[in-house]
Amino acid sequence: MTTSGQRQAPTAPVEAVVFDYGGVLTLPVRDSIAAWIEADGIEPHSFSRTLKAWMSRSAPDGTPIHRLETGELAVEEFDALLAAELTTTDGRPVDPVGVLSRLFAAMRPDPAMFDLVEELRELGVRVALLSNSWGNTYPRERIDALLDPVVISGEAGLRKPQAPIYELTLARLGIPAGSVLFLDDAEPNVLGARAVGMRAHLHVDAPSTRAALAALVPGLRPTPNGAPA
Repeated sequence: MTTSGQRQAPTAPVEAVVFDYGGVLTLPVRDSIAAWIEADGIEPHSFSRTLKAWMSRSAPDGTPIHRLETGELAVEEFDALLAAELTTTDGRPVDPVGVLSRLFAAMRPDPAMFDLVEELRELGVRVALLSNSWGNTYPRERIDALLDPVVISGEAGLRKPQAPIYELTLARLGIPAGSVLFLDDAEPNVLGARAVGMRAHLHVDAPSTRAALAALVPGLRPTPNGAPA
């Protein structure tokens, strides 16, 4: 609330929306992880413990996940390191060959989010991708045709939530940070975007993200085209 005689600065229009990939343009990554844990008989606590040690906000710089995301650690090396940390429900050793491939095997694109990308493009809003890669194989033909720029951590040698990768994305967009909205399903990455002046939204699901964008982008419906309002 402003005091008498003061006026709030107008909010800049959203000129570009930057999408994360896994968990934003795809269905939740946790579903793919759950399928892998069940199929491989992984003890869930061994995975969550390792993830916390290597990826939490308190994790030291240079963990295997950090080095994987920046391309410093080969997928095969990471697979071996991860397998060594995991245990199985029946005591078998975890096969290190193709661990990440199995972990991401059930990850699928979210059609509703790709529809949102296309609608934003039709409204004249720039759309881009900023993703931390775990050695993933991206559908490059599809995303390169829709999103520009495409910034992937393993190719850039940088990672979220550190400032340089957001700054690189902004430079490639050529749009001021305050006019760019970033979407990610991980809160540290949302906070990292805000720290460099970007607007950011924590993605939970397609309907709530669409509704949030509809309040910011003129002409965007809060429900998909053809769906009841």
